[in-house]
Amino acid sequence: MITPPFDDLLSLIENRSAALRAAAATTPAGTRVPGCPDWSLHDLVAHLGEVQRFWATVAEAGPSAAPPDDDDVDRTPHGDLLAWSAESTAKLIAALRAAGPDLDCWTWWSASSAPETTGTLARHQVQEAAVHARDAQEAAGRAEPLPALIGTDGVDEFLTVCLGACGPWPQAPARVAVRAAGGPEWLLDLGEKGAVVTAPAAGSSPEPAASLAGSASDLVLVLYGRLSPDAIGVGGDRGVIEQLIDWGPRD
Repeated sequence: MITPPFDDLLSLIENRSAALRAAAATTPAGTRVPGCPDWSLHDLVAHLGEVQRFWATVAEAGPSAAPPDDDDVDRTPHGDLLAWSAESTAKLIAALRAAGPDLDCWTWWSASSAPETTGTLARHQVQEAAVHARDAQEAAGRAEPLPALIGTDGVDEFLTVCLGACGPWPQAPARVAVRAAGGPEWLLDLGEKGAVVTAPAAGSSPEPAASLAGSASDLVLVLYGRLSPDAIGVGGDRGVIEQLIDWGPRD
């Protein structure tokens, strides 16, 4: 996998954040969000803005062993919510652009193999904005697939960063094959070392206990719990797939 260039990641954050606001602008703020059942659309827009302001503060702080203090992050919505959301996105983009892709910073994924840098921060914020934009579109009754580039990188990012940070796999060891239609494939080994991702190779063993196959967009949405595994192809031990989805993060 080749991660999109840093400037492209920033453009994708802007694009998907704008897509979320576009969906919210035409839908009552109290509409429930199917992908986040406890939230209204207002809550969803506020959440993304709060997240973007938090990570803007992280990028501005640079190298640190701890996250910012709550008092250092202005994340309480005020005034017009959509204008506040647009300002939140602008703050994140400005902070990342000023930092560049290689600045060390605090992250929550230190247990993974992913670099603790502003480049990886930007990569994850693409997925944050993209999945929540789709949440907003679903609430508005017009859900769209994730853009192709975001979907493909999103599968890799979820497997290596999100699952890689989860620590030891709490179930019996297992191997899962993940296949994006017309795109890359991954082998995910789950065990005491957590989630370890490798590229499939001829004669690799053991054989996967289970597999997931579908469009990259649908794979991301299944991994984040937005779609049922029934929406894509599930092979082998379905119980392993259900355990995997329950184990991974949702927001």
